[in-house]
Amino acid sequence: MGKKTFASGGVHPPEFKELTEQLALEVMPIPARIAVPLSQCLGKPAKTLVKKGSEVKTGTLIAEADGIISAPVHSPVTGNVTGIGREHSGNGALQDVVLIRPSDRQEKDFFQPIEPAGASTEELLERIRLAGIVGQGGAAFPTYVKLSPPEEKKIDSLIINACECEPYLTRDYRLMLDRTSDLLSGTRIIMKILNLRKGYIGIEDNKPEAVRKLLQSTESDKDIEIISLKTKYPQGGEKMLIKAVLNREVPQGKLPMDVGAVVQNTGTAVAVHDAVIKGEPAITAALTVSGKGIRNPRNLIVPVGTSVKDVIDFCGGIHETATRIIVGGPMMGTTQHSVKSPVVKATSGILVLTEEEIPRGRETACLKCGRCVSVCALNLLPTRLARLSRLGRFEEAEKLHITTCMECGTCAYECPAHIPLVQWMRLGKRAVLRMQRNRN
Repeated sequence: MGKKTFASGGVHPPEFKELTEQLALEVMPIPARIAVPLSQCLGKPAKTLVKKGSEVKTGTLIAEADGIISAPVHSPVTGNVTGIGREHSGNGALQDVVLIRPSDRQEKDFFQPIEPAGASTEELLERIRLAGIVGQGGAAFPTYVKLSPPEEKKIDSLIINACECEPYLTRDYRLMLDRTSDLLSGTRIIMKILNLRKGYIGIEDNKPEAVRKLLQSTESDKDIEIISLKTKYPQGGEKMLIKAVLNREVPQGKLPMDVGAVVQNTGTAVAVHDAVIKGEPAITAALTVSGKGIRNPRNLIVPVGTSVKDVIDFCGGIHETATRIIVGGPMMGTTQHSVKSPVVKATSGILVLTEEEIPRGRETACLKCGRCVSVCALNLLPTRLARLSRLGRFEEAEKLHITTCMECGTCAYECPAHIPLVQWMRLGKRAVLRMQRNRN
């Protein structure tokens, strides 16, 4: 079994996965307060169906999808709705949340389980839509939409992204080890929905135990192939993964479906299994709590709406040397200005980092060394795009394909001048997308 990877670029940051990779997933106790965001996907926020005083059970629908690119929201606990409030999200923006005070007695309000073998594609797809499942790989795109490609797009391959290339994070690794059969079940359900005979699970070679276990579990199943990939960031990016596994290039401005592929994350496949086989909507997040600043690193199953503070407290609190809290991974995650922000469906990690874990350096003038260009997996010109964004020359940035940037952070990581390249590109990308919307 050869070790594959994408064509060019990429970096090798320190992994730090040893802090949690041997720790099985634990279920975190229900906190005293839950604040469930109405916006938990890439799309419109859900429309609330409850009000102050409403009684809800674990799994009760509390907000319905508002349009196609939206996802319903369910209560992660049994309790009493104390109000509809406004709280800061992980990125600092204010958002609407449903506030719930959990009850002592927890009761389930799940869907009826479905037997996949006897179910139609439409029935399975509708269950995924009603369960509110979103992508667990970062973008949180509604899974129902992703599994409903236009008829003219001929899909022939499903790739499960089991790379987990971000440093520190090990929740996908633990899902592969702790819920192997559920991962494979969810993969097969997705394959049935897409009418596929072939599925792939791509795993970086720094996870040999997961590779071994999945190979053993699929020994008699020729429809699912386990692909060992070279450990290189950002191997888990959709375009990188498709190149490594299928040797297909996704053209600029195009989507994976344009080359016949659909990519889903490990956690998404497990969530599909739970929704279909158990009738459980998307009400929890599997996440890693790690970093040298946390007292007790853990891999957890956390109720959606739990505050970052409650998760940290459950892990024993932070050391005096802690200097930064990040939601997500260190390369693409968001630094937190408040620990009140709630966990959402796609939260993959909470990192508490110390000074020694955070690269420091004073920004200087660009050295014109070209290292940012050489590591960009999408063959962009980061230093030039960052400069154009800084100067507000967004039309020129658009011509150089700034919207192709996936904000992976490899350019900023590699820059010897410590220029915040990805931050400037993110700003420029947002401005260009606004320009494009206004044109339409």
